[in-house]
Amino acid sequence: RPSRIGAAKGLWALAALWLLLYASFALFTPPLLDDADSVHAEAAREMLTRHDWVTLHANGIRYLEKAPVLYWSMAASFHLFGPSDWAARLPLALSALALFVAVYAFGKELFAFEIAGFYSALILLTCFGLFIYSRILLPDAMVCLWLTLSLLLFWLSLEEPQPSRGATWGFAACCALNVLTKGLIGIVFPAAIVLLYLFLTRNLGHLRRCRPLSSVLVFLAIAVPWHLAAGIANPAQGNPSGTMPTPGNVHGFFWFFFLNEQFLRYLNLRVPRDYDTVSLPLFWGLLLVWLMPWSAFLFKALERIRLRSSLRRAPLDRGDRARTLLGVWAAVVMVFFSFSTRQEYYSLPALPALALLLGGWFTEEERAARYAGPDHPLCVAGRRIAVVLLALGWGASALALGLALRAAPPTPGADISTLLRQNPGAYALSMGHFLDLTGRAMGAFRVPLWITAISLAAGTLANLLLRRRGWIRQGNLALGAMAGAFLIAAHMALVTFSPALSSKALADAILPLLRPGDIVEINGEYESGSTLGFYLRRQVRILNGRSSNLWYGSFFLDAPAIFDDTASFRRLWAGPRRIFLWTNPDEIPSLPGKAFLIASSGGKEIVSNRER
Repeated sequence: RPSRIGAAKGLWALAALWLLLYASFALFTPPLLDDADSVHAEAAREMLTRHDWVTLHANGIRYLEKAPVLYWSMAASFHLFGPSDWAARLPLALSALALFVAVYAFGKELFAFEIAGFYSALILLTCFGLFIYSRILLPDAMVCLWLTLSLLLFWLSLEEPQPSRGATWGFAACCALNVLTKGLIGIVFPAAIVLLYLFLTRNLGHLRRCRPLSSVLVFLAIAVPWHLAAGIANPAQGNPSGTMPTPGNVHGFFWFFFLNEQFLRYLNLRVPRDYDTVSLPLFWGLLLVWLMPWSAFLFKALERIRLRSSLRRAPLDRGDRARTLLGVWAAVVMVFFSFSTRQEYYSLPALPALALLLGGWFTEEERAARYAGPDHPLCVAGRRIAVVLLALGWGASALALGLALRAAPPTPGADISTLLRQNPGAYALSMGHFLDLTGRAMGAFRVPLWITAISLAAGTLANLLLRRRGWIRQGNLALGAMAGAFLIAAHMALVTFSPALSSKALADAILPLLRPGDIVEINGEYESGSTLGFYLRRQVRILNGRSSNLWYGSFFLDAPAIFDDTASFRRLWAGPRRIFLWTNPDEIPSLPGKAFLIASSGGKEIVSNRER
């Protein structure tokens, strides 16, 4: 009998693993982080309170950088459950569940075996990259979902003598939803993948059978209305000929959203230039990190792509065509961002393709072990990779164990920030703060380090022993259990590290003291203390920080006057209103009166012009 797993049994197992990793502790901890995490949650909260589902606002200022689907979903969640950190994370968790189901179905369709879908979904569910970046309120998990669904529907259309309306219109609808999730890459990626695949398989005529006219109309019907409404609601003000906006001289939505945020950002010419870009070797290398531990098998899986056969016009069977599609998918994403500015997580849309490619390889390995015996080249390759994984796993386990044993535990109640070093030049990168970690700080992570050490040692050993006995599936399940334990450890580490990344503790400290008329002010960019606005449910003022996400919207004529310079802030400090100032301890501005420390956490402080 062919190797297979019951659909219901496999889906229930994956659902249970999703519930453990994505919909339990991960929903409730850590608190929202400063920067993108809480800025996006606040934009969704203000969407709900303003009853404005067209123009995003953050801290009362137009926030025109982002497409709306993530914010619509969070605002709907807030409407049902109230604004909270877990309600903000719920839509992403559900999107991840839908993605895993879509990958499961796609794997089964591509390789004609249920187990291929199961392996593909398991790999994606337990890979490090998708898990860690779904802890932050970014739209990339949704991008992965719409891209996977669109290419699944495209594949189904290839299998039909005459592509159905469901497949072709569904493809167009998924592309449109992706555009509404993260802009033009929502159509650029699937269109480029489909065209390149059809060219390589000499099947460009398929486009004529895909109802191109009606499919384009479906796409436009979904994608255009919000963009048109946003353009009408946010027109140019004054003379928009200047490069840098000034009050009364502001480009409208279309210039900012399409030209500045997408074309100019791609060319590294966006204004303001408040972001950094990872180096090209690091960007490609991190792909292996995001896919670990499964990336150990990736190169063997990539070898199965018959690109030379495609170029030589040799006939391709179903499996070859499937692997060609997946290879093109991953290559388009990675090559596209190789020529642009990029953050570490921009490679995430390639992960479903690689997970499917690996799922197909594991299915072939398992079938080879069953029907051809342990000497089949695929089985031999799997055992050799297991040996390499064992060496790497035990090396990493020894390192984690050494750090756990050598690092002294911090004193009870110690602030994690006192154990870190500052690397402000790296903070424009999404993971830049983790470069602050020192050997002394490892004592705060003893439990995650122990879990990591034990899981890596046990998982890689079990995988090797099981593969040597020809039990491929059990070996893969051992790797999946190891990966799951590692993700739990990674989440525990993030919770431990979170005081350095979040101002929630400071918001909790001043909330009981706040009275109507009091002022909450952030010293620096809004993003550096943006959790204050979300958890306090109020607008905050900004001292010497008219930049980053609030910069462009602050030039609209209806922007609230919330930006202070040193002189205006000194006048406020000396005035009758109580001020709570969020600041880094070494950046407290010159003040005309006494400053009273209210709270400190994570290397940040709240000082006030009044005592408690």
